[in-house]
Parts: sequence; C-alpha cells; structure tokens
Amino acid sequence: MEKSPEMPQDILRRIFATLEIPDLVRAGSVCTSWHAAYTSLCNTGNCRLQQTPCLLYTSESTDAREAGLYSLAEKKAYTLTLPDPPICSRYIIGSSYGWIITADERSELHLLNPITGEQIALPSVTTIEQVKPVFDDKGVVCKYEYWWYTGEDVISDTPSVYPLSELRDVLFCKAFLSSDPSTGGYFVVLIHNPRCQLSFARAGNDKWTWLPPHSFYEDCLFKEGLLYACTKIGEIHTFNLGALAVTQKVFLDEVKDLYFERIYIVQGSCGELLQIWRSDAVLRVDDEDESDSDLELELDRDKHVCNTSTVTVHKVEPASKKIVEISSLGQNVLFLGHNQSLCLHAEEYPQLKANHVYFTDDDYMYTTGFKNNRRDIGVFDLENNSSEEITTPQLWCNWPTPVWLIPNPRRMNLASHN
Repeated sequence: MEKSPEMPQDILRRIFATLEIPDLVRAGSVCTSWHAAYTSLCNTGNCRLQQTPCLLYTSESTDAREAGLYSLAEKKAYTLTLPDPPICSRYIIGSSYGWIITADERSELHLLNPITGEQIALPSVTTIEQVKPVFDDKGVVCKYEYWWYTGEDVISDTPSVYPLSELRDVLFCKAFLSSDPSTGGYFVVLIHNPRCQLSFARAGNDKWTWLPPHSFYEDCLFKEGLLYACTKIGEIHTFNLGALAVTQKVFLDEVKDLYFERIYIVQGSCGELLQIWRSDAVLRVDDEDESDSDLELELDRDKHVCNTSTVTVHKVEPASKKIVEISSLGQNVLFLGHNQSLCLHAEEYPQLKANHVYFTDDDYMYTTGFKNNRRDIGVFDLENNSSEEITTPQLWCNWPTPVWLIPNPRRMNLASHN
C-alpha cells in the first residue's frame, strides 16, 4: 500500500502552536513526524501563548510522585509524573510562567516545570538572612536556627531551633519569578518570615539577598523591569533588582489602617495596576456526633472552614497616589492564590467566565496551621458576590494546597544557563 504523504514540519508546528497543552501533548504522541514537530516547538518556545490556567494538585489516589492537573478549558483532569523529591511531600509556595516554587522536606527550595519535568535547585535556605545551619558531630546540617528580627525590629534576641522539615512551616509565605526560567536570566523573590520580608536571588546565584528594612509584604509582580511589592496595608514599593545597589521607592502610600483582608496586585489588561482585597468568612461544619468545644479544637478537627466572602477590585492611580474602587472587571478575569496574580481577557479565553475571580486557598496561617482542613477553592462572581466550586466532587488533597498553573511546555535552552 502506498504511504500517505507527511505534512511538512513547518505547517505542523504552525498548527500545534495554536493548541492548548492537553491537545498539544496528544498531538505529539500520534506518530514520529508529529512528535518531531512537537519536540521542536517545545524547544523553541513558540507554543500557544494564551494557555488557559489549570489547577495543579496532589491526590490520595495517585502515587507520591504524581500530580493532578485539572484543565479549565476541557473540564477534565490529567495525571503528571514529576521528578523527586515526591510532589506530595513538598510545599508549593509560588507559581509563575508555568513553573512552581516548592520547599522540600529539608526546607530547601526548587523550581519545577510540571509539564516538562525540568527542575532547578535554588540557593540554600541557610543563605537567607535569618537562617543559620546547625551541624551534628559529623559536620552534617541537622537543624536550623531561625532568628527573629527584621530590618526594623528585633522581635527576640534568642533564635528558635527547628528540625529540617519544620522550618518551612514558619519561614516561607510566597514566591515569584520575574520571567520564564526556560529563557535564561530571571529573578526569584521570596516573601518570608519573620513578618513577611523580602529576599531575592538572580539565576545562578548561590545565596539569597535580603531587602530590608520594610516588612509585612503580601504580594509582588514584575512590570517593566521593576519589582512591585505590596504590603498588607496597601503600600506599594518598587525595586530595581538589576541595579548594583538595590534601593526601594514608594509607588503608593498606605491606603488602609487595618489588614483583615488579603491584598494582591496585578497588571490589568490595559497595563494598569489593580489592587485586589479578598475577605474570608469562617464557617462551622456541623457534626451531630461531636460536642461543642473551643474554636482551636474545632479547627483541629476540621470543624471550620474559611470561605472567600468578598472580593473588591481597585485601580491604582499613580499620579494622585490613591486607589479607586471599580465595580466590575468587564470582560476581564482574575486568578488569585499562591500563583502570580493574573488578569486575563475573557475574549481570548472562551472557557473562562468574564467578571469572575478564580481563587485558591493561600491564607498562610490557615493553610500551614490546619493542613487537614478543606481548602477554599472556587470561582467568585463579582456581580452578585457569590461563589461556586470548580468541580464536584473535590479531586485534590487538602495539603499541599492546590495552585493555579499556566502550562508551559517550553524546554530550557541549556546554553543560556551555562
């Protein structure tokens, strides 16, 4: 039988570049020719730019090295096998450009691309300003000293000492990337304790650089080469991390006195800065077989859950150094959680709901203090202040808490990392 003519590779790549990740992976497994086009596309990074965010999670029904990926575009779950250390044993403290930032059982940090399986070790946790290694008789790190000071205050003169696996419970809050590590140069920024301070590392660095004196940071983004960092009272500071001497400038003064809400900053679809405030309501989960007790005990028994109750959106006005509340996102969509905060245009993502907020649980005290409690994950309608579940029944384990991920099939250019 005469063999059918193969489609030219350049045409295949052009078609594949328009596909969402699940379809792209399926196409790459059809035959040798299609796999070659898929591999070439991933190596050059010319895949579809508007990938719909997915929910990355672990599940009790899968192997310790496997993660679930729930596609909002297809409303379907997939399973990914990831490199060691096992994903179920890691904390996920950030998600940017298709990579997640994780803390392993020694409280060491890694970048991981769940789609390609590529992984990058970050500078040792012992190079963070407030962390010092404790060595055993054989010269091996066995514990960490954690010093309680910021650039402004000494909270305690005496350090706490933690086992290797427990430092991450108290140290890490959230992490961010300045750009896609697949392309070479990038910065990693940490919000870490005590009191939510900032440290950063450039690609290839062997240590973290501390950014005193301020603290109580809540969210960060990179815009036009600058780091924008927002505090719990709405202040926004900017930093040029590429400068020889990094200095901080005030972009926005404080806009509130108290911090009951969690705050996010995100770049809008027209380039403007938005400040998002998110509030929770604590709900009781009744169990007729249990008698009442104090809140601490009930939380310990999964008797209460924190649900997102209100989301308010503000536009930052740099000239007046004020924020203005806006009643609607229009055709825009927000993604909030341990991911880099995102604002997408619904017309480019037909599977997403305009004027809605897709959220995951990222309350530091709640997620690290009560790991067995049900996670707050859903879609919030800004028009009627109501939320709905992503999928029923729940697919994910409560810990590590799930995170939004924009799938990135681009493979690292090793030459750019040498």
